[in-house]
Amino acid sequence: MNPNSRDPERTRQKILAAATDEFARYGLGGARVDRIALRAGANKRMLYYYFGDKDKLFLAALEGRYAHIRAAERALDLERVEPREALRRLVRFTWTYFLEHPEFMTLLNSENLHKGRHVRRSRRVPELHSTLVETLRGVLRRGERAGVFRKGVDPVQLYISIAAEGYFYLSNRYTLSQIFKRDLMTARALGARARHNTDMIVNALRR
Repeated sequence: MNPNSRDPERTRQKILAAATDEFARYGLGGARVDRIALRAGANKRMLYYYFGDKDKLFLAALEGRYAHIRAAERALDLERVEPREALRRLVRFTWTYFLEHPEFMTLLNSENLHKGRHVRRSRRVPELHSTLVETLRGVLRRGERAGVFRKGVDPVQLYISIAAEGYFYLSNRYTLSQIFKRDLMTARALGARARHNTDMIVNALRR
């Protein structure tokens, strides 16, 4: 008997991990179910049994990465620290997460090439992000009351700006390095970018 058949959740997680790697490496169009099954030590029948088809498996991988970053954000304890420090933590975390999890960025790139058609079908992704928005809204309100943040900042716009500061830099690092004739991925350059991101966001909210 296949040992995977005795532990359905373990099999499912192995398939999902293999799929995440495959989609991150080749995109949705280039990913192959045969390679996913081989890497997971499963067969295609089990893959289709757990996930239905390649599109549903891609959505499961994307949802898994969204859940991972949102869970890591919750560990920052943003509700319990001074508002400016909460913002600094989130900016630094987002930058570091993108650096340490390039698979997340490549999955997002692939989904945007498909115009968000998988995320559009997901109920889980909006639920994950509603918590983030409410947390940021609370940080902004506390900052307003303390007199350190200006009023009227949209938490959704704020998060998009936080993510964009790092995402654009990393997703375009090859072209930008050539255009400006500097290696944007040295330790010194990455450190400078981290400080720049934090200063830009925190100063933008200053009252």
